[in-house]
Order: sequence, then structure tokens, then C-alpha cells
Amino acid sequence: MRLFSQLVSYLFHPLLIPLYGTVLYFRITPKFSPLEMQSGNVLPVFILTVIIPVISMLILRNLGMMQTSRLLRPQERIYPLLIFLVLLLMVLFRVIPNNYAAELYFYFLGMIIVTVASLLLALAGKPVSLHMAGVGTLLMYLISLSIHFEKNIVLAISACTLCTGLVGTARLYLQVHGRASVLTGWLIGLVSQLILVRFWF
Repeated sequence: MRLFSQLVSYLFHPLLIPLYGTVLYFRITPKFSPLEMQSGNVLPVFILTVIIPVISMLILRNLGMMQTSRLLRPQERIYPLLIFLVLLLMVLFRVIPNNYAAELYFYFLGMIIVTVASLLLALAGKPVSLHMAGVGTLLMYLISLSIHFEKNIVLAISACTLCTGLVGTARLYLQVHGRASVLTGWLIGLVSQLILVRFWF
């Protein structure tokens, strides 16, 4: 069970959520997206939200500013979250063509809200589950895409709902977070997307 919980945690690591959302957008949207545009968004998102944060975390560990990559202590989260916030802003202003992919633009804006909220809570000494914030963000995004494009993606939403439960169970089983931290993170992710849906139309 421990190995399965760790596998679920890695598969739905917060750093992968921006990439998952970007790929799913191009799979779900009925808008025509040339291959050049898709690769011109997916590749920079992968580099900015996965590769660079991983390298940054390795550097922070070597500098003694982080003990582990699990970011269990609130003070360990501050610099990684600040770095991730800057990288998300780069994606928002330099990568995503908001005049064409408004839904994707607001998806990343929602993740910026999540990051800022998580950073403020870390500064207050009350860390939340970033994994749950991530899957909460992705779940509400899929629901919003389904409603917005009037497209039946019940299977994808159901799979994401199942994965949300698995991630929450895994984080509790690994004793990384308590119930309040898991629930709070999930709600932050959901609400961040929910409040931005009105701007899609």
C-alpha cells in the first residue's frame, strides 16, 4: 500500500498538473489547433513548470535551504513556491496566447491563485496539501471545459474524481498531511478555477 501511495503521489505531483491541463485542453477543445501551436505551448509549459522547478529544488537542497523534496515544513515551501509563481507568470504572459486559448489562460491564472494562497499559508505556518490543490484544480478545470464546450467528457471527469480520492488517501496514508490540510488544499484548487469560469465567456 505504501508503494502504491508513493506512486500515486508521483503521478499527480503538483509540478505535473500544469502539463496535464495543457495537454487535456488541446485534446478536448473543439477549436482547431495546429500541431505547431500545440507543441509551442506544451513544450514550454513542460520546461517551465517541470524541468526548471526540479533543477531549482536540487539547487536549493545543495544550498541547504531544503532538507527534502517533500517540503514538509512551512519554511521549506517558501522559496520553491516563489520560484514556481514566477515560472507560472512567465507561462501566463509569454507562452499562452490568451486571445486564442482563453480557457488555458485562465487555467494558469487559477494555478497562480493557488500558488499565492499556498505561499501565504506557508508564511503563516499552516501548509496545505499541494497535491490536493493540484488535483482539485484539474478536476474543476475538466468540469468547466465540459460545460463550456458542451462536450461529453464524463469518463475523463470520473477518472479525475477517482484520482482525487486516491491522492487524498495516499497523502493521509503516508502521513504527510492531516485531514484539514488535505481538504483545505483541495478546496483551494476547486475554488481557484470556479471563480474564473465566468471570465471564459
